[in-house]
Amino acid sequence: MDEFRFLDLVKRRQSVRKYDARAVEDEKLRLCLEAARLAPSASNSQPWTFVVANEPALVRSLGEACRGPLGTFNRFAITAPVIVTMVLEKPKVITEMGGRVKNKEYPLIDIGIAAEHFCLQAEALGLGTCMIGWLDESGVKTLLNVPENKTIGLLITLGYAPEDYPMRKKVRKSFDEVVAYNRYPRR
Repeated sequence: MDEFRFLDLVKRRQSVRKYDARAVEDEKLRLCLEAARLAPSASNSQPWTFVVANEPALVRSLGEACRGPLGTFNRFAITAPVIVTMVLEKPKVITEMGGRVKNKEYPLIDIGIAAEHFCLQAEALGLGTCMIGWLDESGVKTLLNVPENKTIGLLITLGYAPEDYPMRKKVRKSFDEVVAYNRYPRR
């Protein structure tokens, strides 16, 4: 029975690109961060630091750092009451070595899992989120005092969507298009 409730949560979660002015309650923010903190990671490296921006001027500046060269991308980010920046941290040596051998960026996979934990918890609490990968990394580092040798993984906007925010229909490939059993499908 629980898996059906979880699937309903997954179906409801969408990227929110408009926020109302309501502040996010500290307890709800903390629950989202706790969900991300508890996410699994390769060799339990936990290669992340979550930097929370909830001061309006800082949030606005971070939002501006996501606008792109023509100022047209992610314009909504300045309306979010909270932006969480996920900073990549050095993984455990075993994870790093395994990544080199297997040509995999395990820390990127790990922050993706943590980010989705954050977003699903937010959805369960009635909050909206949007993951942002297009950003001025140098600008974000400067705004948040992140050391130059660190990498910004992504930003997540967090807040309440307006009451009339539309629930978009999820357009996804069919189950049969993306699932194969026992061997890769011939297409």
